[in-house]
Amino acid sequence: CVPINQSINQCVCRVLSIQSHVVRGYVGNKSATFPLQVLGFEVDSINSVQFSNHTGYAHWKGQVLTAEELNVLYEGIKLNKVNHYDYILTGYSRDTSFLEMVVDIIQELKKANPSLVYVCDPVMGDQGAMVSTIQLLRIYCINLYSHYMVRLDSTHFSLLTGRKINTEDDAFKVMDLLHKMGPETVVLTSTDLPSKHGDQFLVALGSQKIVKPDGTSTSQKICMDIPKVDAVFVGTGDLFAALLLAWTHHHPKDLKAACEKTVSVMHHVIKRTITYANEMAGPGKRPSPAQLELRMVQSKADIENPAIVIEAKVLESSH
Repeated sequence: CVPINQSINQCVCRVLSIQSHVVRGYVGNKSATFPLQVLGFEVDSINSVQFSNHTGYAHWKGQVLTAEELNVLYEGIKLNKVNHYDYILTGYSRDTSFLEMVVDIIQELKKANPSLVYVCDPVMGDQGAMVSTIQLLRIYCINLYSHYMVRLDSTHFSLLTGRKINTEDDAFKVMDLLHKMGPETVVLTSTDLPSKHGDQFLVALGSQKIVKPDGTSTSQKICMDIPKVDAVFVGTGDLFAALLLAWTHHHPKDLKAACEKTVSVMHHVIKRTITYANEMAGPGKRPSPAQLELRMVQSKADIENPAIVIEAKVLESSH
């Protein structure tokens, strides 16, 4: 982070966020930028796609940014010598050449700032349908597994690692493999594992590699049971990744605290959203995609100072 005023010891952390954009609603950069700004981060956004709304609506229109257009935007930043970032956050991408250009940008920025952290949300599906190719998967696996934290759901986890998750132990074994490949923090946001609290809960898992002063390392592993909501929300994964970036920055060696704040913010936003959507839809009617757009601005206070409503259980650390 860059100091603003040494006398008050304040710093500005700058994030380059390369994700999708919608005119209406909260997906991609629209879902990530506001909470990051609320939590004190400067955000520079590049829109991988620009759509009228997310594709869960009956109709949508828009454009897809090409690799060449991405390079032009980055070159403009570079020529002005303002291409210094503390974090890079990426999400949805539909084009292999575009993602390859993202890799080149990350590698260049990493050389300029070795402490840069890359936060990867490998969005490879749209409401259950795969939109990425094998080439996209290869780019994620080969080029992006270094010096970053990653948010995955169970589908992404299996696709990227080639392994199925049948038990909690399976998940943590693969997380340990991912740690060896580079990322210090891995969060699996939803699994099909059974919750001790019943079918109305999703199981989320997290693992953080912590390097000790003597060079040895240990990992903190956590488990969370998250209440399910009977509705389809879009943009929640993008919001989760942004919040995870912010709260791991504020709690760099405490994955439990970072995940509790992240998931609790999610809970407050989703609860506010479903309450509003049901009221707008009326009794006995399912809310529309427009009514289910995340109530982001209305959740500003919860984003800034979330009441912890979902706690993480710390599992035995491994060495």
